Amino acid sequence: MSVHLPPPGWPNRSASQSVQVVPHRWHVQRTGAGPIALMLHGAGASAHTWAPLLDAGIGDWDAIMPDLPGHGFTKSPRGRARLPDVATDVAALLAHLHAEPEVIIGHSAGGAVAFELVRRGLCKPRHLVILNGALEDFQGAAGVLFPVMAKVLALNPLTGFFLPSGAQAVKQARSVIASTGTELPDALLQPYAELISRKSHVDGTLAMMAQWSLAELGKALPQIDTPTLFIHGAADEAVGVKAAQRAADAMPNADLIVLDGVGHLSHEEMPERVARDIQAFCAMAPAN
Repeated sequence: MSVHLPPPGWPNRSASQSVQVVPHRWHVQRTGAGPIALMLHGAGASAHTWAPLLDAGIGDWDAIMPDLPGHGFTKSPRGRARLPDVATDVAALLAHLHAEPEVIIGHSAGGAVAFELVRRGLCKPRHLVILNGALEDFQGAAGVLFPVMAKVLALNPLTGFFLPSGAQAVKQARSVIASTGTELPDALLQPYAELISRKSHVDGTLAMMAQWSLAELGKALPQIDTPTLFIHGAADEAVGVKAAQRAADAMPNADLIVLDGVGHLSHEEMPERVARDIQAFCAMAPAN
């Protein structure tokens, strides 16, 4: 097995490939056929997070799902975790794959990357879908972005040298995810437990947190006229629903759907509902 690919049993592992685009060796999952959908996970997660949504059937898409720099099984140099760098590098990956997304779906910090791609003209999708988007700067050390490790590691990076494993990792993953308003079954917790036992992933998440700034993106939202759908869990304790409302109100062509009783991982908690909302939006939203 390639060291750059997930272990056997990883969600959608059969769709995994290793793609070298300097300065990263990307882990990318790609599945399906049709118009291209770029799917960007949040801080502390990986492409595995999209498995429930794919199983629910989000439509006839050619889905491209990278592990973001430093995350999951993407091998990255230090110092490439700022939002402009991540957007630039994702655009380079798409160019290497000869892929022009029709829709970009971003969860949490992945939503900020989606907007940065559009703001800078690196991508011109017909539709944007932002799930529990983290579009405001950190509030305190653990912050607004969803990080599987943030509440455990952000205040004490030395903890990264004592990584959990086995049952302890599952317990820790359950605790941190629950703190965001989300409850997941053990089958969906297991990939997060694997991730928090990987030092490279822990380092990548902390690097993103340390270098992240969304001030410029926030100012630019009123100029982004791509049809945009925000989907946000009302019980999200990592990113309050008011942040999504402020972002939607600032944009000229955006709608917000709030899901009662759902936390930060709306696409894993209620994948069938989220899939229906995405399908309906992409079918109705006009092209630019």
